[in-house]
Amino acid sequence: MSASMQLGGILATPLIGLVLVSLSGRAPNLREGITLTTAVTLFVQVLGLVGDVLGGARPALTLVEMLPGMSLALAVEPLGALFALIASGLWIVSSLYSIGYMRGNNEKKQTRFFVCFAGAIFAAQGIALAGNMLTLFLFYEAMTLITYPLVTHHGTEHAKKSARIYLGVLMGTSILFLLTGMLATYVLAGTLDFRQGGILAGQVGAAGTAALVALYMFGIGKAALMPFHRWLPAAMVAPTPVSALLHAVAVVKAGVFSVLKVIVYVFGAQNLMDLGSADWVPIIAGFTIVAASVVALRADNLKRRLAYSTVSQLSYVTLAATLLAPISLVGAAMHIAAHAVGKITLFFAAGSIYTAAHKTEVSQLDGIGRRMPWTMTAFAIGALSMIGLPPAAGFISKWYILSAAMSTEHWIAVGVLILSTLLNAGYFIPIVWRAFFRAPVADAHHDDHHGHGHGDHGEAPWLMVLAQTVTASLTIALFLYHEPVLRLARAVAGGN
Repeated sequence: MSASMQLGGILATPLIGLVLVSLSGRAPNLREGITLTTAVTLFVQVLGLVGDVLGGARPALTLVEMLPGMSLALAVEPLGALFALIASGLWIVSSLYSIGYMRGNNEKKQTRFFVCFAGAIFAAQGIALAGNMLTLFLFYEAMTLITYPLVTHHGTEHAKKSARIYLGVLMGTSILFLLTGMLATYVLAGTLDFRQGGILAGQVGAAGTAALVALYMFGIGKAALMPFHRWLPAAMVAPTPVSALLHAVAVVKAGVFSVLKVIVYVFGAQNLMDLGSADWVPIIAGFTIVAASVVALRADNLKRRLAYSTVSQLSYVTLAATLLAPISLVGAAMHIAAHAVGKITLFFAAGSIYTAAHKTEVSQLDGIGRRMPWTMTAFAIGALSMIGLPPAAGFISKWYILSAAMSTEHWIAVGVLILSTLLNAGYFIPIVWRAFFRAPVADAHHDDHHGHGHGDHGEAPWLMVLAQTVTASLTIALFLYHEPVLRLARAVAGGN
């Protein structure tokens, strides 16, 4: 199979899986077997593509030619290959976890859940492989629409209200700002095709570029840059596997991936540095990092704390990308991967706690590590990564970002990184401390909404424990064996 046909195959695989899953809804075992088979198949396809990209290949495939310089097209480069690999790889463990969670909590509408999950991965692959802004935009919007039913999964009024916020913020920012920026780009450059060095380089002055940067940065609402971040904590009403999808596998990763892609291939890092048109973005990103960390520090609800942690961590990527140094671009790409495996571990652990113990608040977690040692050990590893401590992957990416801030003498960024690391420790370490070093509070053996007592609970279903053990292990493995990811990240920065 040619490299260009590989791109088509990668895009078709989750779509085929989606159809087969929808047709097998009355046979849960078959439905879930199809989900896992599709996920593994996609990962193998993407892995082969990544090998080609590391070898220097840059396959492309035009789907539809609409206007001169405007087409639906696929093209893979190192950053896209990295995102495609993250999304496809984590789909496997997310599927394992989701099977355990949906069965363990007797969730309704399970077939719709797995169909929408496959659709989200399809959109993620389309974003990763997009050869131009038009293609990226269409798959970006498709992801918003396909994940909307997941946010409304429980069907309550609260879920519907939260989903309206989710849809309103993401669609509103993309149509008002991102689409406007794209149209302006096409008028100025005559094309939307991604180009090393930036398609806008030399096409517009400093003031015009600054305006376009604002349209793109705030138009990519999935990156959750304040003040367009409310959709993310609102979406926490969804089941935990959906939270994992939103925060680690697809949605927010699509946001920060798009930010980095725009910086490198639409504006050009060197072009922005010469014009000084993006110098304000690290300030906004720094504010988002610190403000979200402060909210997380005060949140007792575990998923809310994790949600605001995600808002903060995403802006590390935006901050790094807009420092515009080659080493900062490497740090941004590395942090996309490090955050993916670390944050999905944390959400997996939160879902396991809910399933086994029906606890949702941090203040309820005293001594839970003695009953759920696998879960809380995985949580501790994910927390280390978010703080940026070895031996977890977050240390590597934060080291590159801090090195970039110091080498560019951006002292505000240095201060933000130091302060936010302390805040990260402030809202994660107490959870681990409570779990392992405080005596358990005597449970009242109350029944949950499924009629199960939780006073003598143990671990969650084994599929959930397996999934979070795998992602926790990946968090450490990415610290120890990060060279392949680092090669892709360096290729993004250097254009190789």
